[in-house]
Amino acid sequence: MILVTGGTGLVGSHLLYLLLKENTKVRAIHRKNSNIHAVKKVFSIYTEEVDSLFNKIEWFEADTNDIPALSEAFTNVTHVYHCAAHISFDPSKYKTLKKINVEGTANVVNLCLANNIKKLCYVSSIATLGSSVKGKLVNEETSWNPNDKNSVYAITKYAAEMEVWRGTQEGLNAVIVNPGVILGISPKDSGSSALISVAAKGNSYYPSGSIGIVDIIDVVKAMTTLMNSEIKNEQYILVSENIAIKELLSKFSAHFKNKPPSKKLSKKLMYVLCSLDWVSSKIFGTKRKITRATVRSMFTISAYDATKIQEALNVQFTPSSETIKRIANQYLDATPVS
Repeated sequence: MILVTGGTGLVGSHLLYLLLKENTKVRAIHRKNSNIHAVKKVFSIYTEEVDSLFNKIEWFEADTNDIPALSEAFTNVTHVYHCAAHISFDPSKYKTLKKINVEGTANVVNLCLANNIKKLCYVSSIATLGSSVKGKLVNEETSWNPNDKNSVYAITKYAAEMEVWRGTQEGLNAVIVNPGVILGISPKDSGSSALISVAAKGNSYYPSGSIGIVDIIDVVKAMTTLMNSEIKNEQYILVSENIAIKELLSKFSAHFKNKPPSKKLSKKLMYVLCSLDWVSSKIFGTKRKITRATVRSMFTISAYDATKIQEALNVQFTPSSETIKRIANQYLDATPVS
């Protein structure tokens, strides 16, 4: 039996589909208020046999911080994919991020050790890696700098990685993957799905930064291949291409028959909007939409080296042109599933 945390998220939902297609027995934990049926939206882009596959999942209500329930979820489990995480760049959400990302991961690691789990795959992020120095590509050996202006999300994901490494010191076999911006249809309109929505609606503005991107299919395939291999206690960047945000938006816009963005965003203006957003959150209690960390990422030139995973597994990443075309078509075809 394989256990998947975060099964209703982007990575978890596509991973569930792949595991079920391989006829693997899967248990997926979900929180009380999560919509497990939203996963059908992802299944529907791959197959017409949505319900038959979905019904093979053994759904288990639990939370990574609810140790009694989580302990029951580990019954008869041999392998664990830990995909659950809280994503926010709002500093006021640090306690929530720490509770879910760090303490939740520590609980998963401890239960893996207690139940003699054969292997754990932890989904981290390129946000935990160090910054590029003198134009060099960031790789798995690039040192994390705690003195950098790291986002609260990055800080908690890095601390979560430390919990996984702590587990390996206590006898756990584990692998960590650090995906870039993952391109794929999500059960929720979040992550890269929000970026795709912007391109689909038409957008004139672009920031000057660049990002590392990767196809969701490549991510879940790398994860399952690593778990089925003899590789243990290693970490891998999953990035197929380093691309300017303007170019990425332009490529998606072309598939949606929209004009490409042509107006460069002002970094100073974005910081002003960030300040106004903060004031609004304090006075009116509105949810933060723009944080300083978000603005920094929009204007940072980031470039990553995925040579290690390519050499370890002979990975051939999907060309971005194919990924963008497929996802744009899937986005247009996708309809909400009740």
